[in-house]
Amino acid sequence: MPDSATARLNMVNNQLLTNKLTDDRITQALLSVPREDFVPKALRGVAYLDEDIPLGEGRYLMEPMAFARILQAAEVQATDVVLDVACATGYSTAVLAQLAATVVGLEIDEGAVAAAEAQLASLQIDNAAVVVGTLADGCGEQGPYDVIFVNGAVAEVPAAYAGQLAEGGRMVVVERRGQSSRAVLYANRDGLVSRRELFDAMIPVLPGFHMAEAFQF
Repeated sequence: MPDSATARLNMVNNQLLTNKLTDDRITQALLSVPREDFVPKALRGVAYLDEDIPLGEGRYLMEPMAFARILQAAEVQATDVVLDVACATGYSTAVLAQLAATVVGLEIDEGAVAAAEAQLASLQIDNAAVVVGTLADGCGEQGPYDVIFVNGAVAEVPAAYAGQLAEGGRMVVVERRGQSSRAVLYANRDGLVSRRELFDAMIPVLPGFHMAEAFQF
């Protein structure tokens, strides 16, 4: 079995660079964060396969290819403030922290928050924090955000997110509509939020992610 650094390099070279990952900053971020540290110990050996890794309670660590392409679509800048919705064990938060100025991870479970915070601290990541909150409500008190990243597919995008996007802000999310599952980019320009479908992305739906109201166009 290759060591973790070699496994990360193989993931980037064999799965991502051959599948439309072109952003060098994302490549370096993925190489710098040990994905295996964010999955259950029994699954560390398969952490770099292009599969969604089960984390328990119906939650998953997104497969590398979908994660990288969705992240690339967000065009995260070094000055950005990012909301990382449903960050689970904190892997996405750790990667985003390599790209942005500040990252706020959002989780519903206090135990998950504590574990993610501990993992970020162990990697000496000091520009990210994980907070407890209702996923569909976002985290307005820390906003507005230049980027909102949603870790999982949803049937509808919560209307609350629109008010948390900064001017020029982007949100990336996978929308599940029947048999269709598409990565979508929302962008806030002059107070108007536009929607653009990007590519197919078949990732698991977030459990219990209900929306009372969706964006209206």
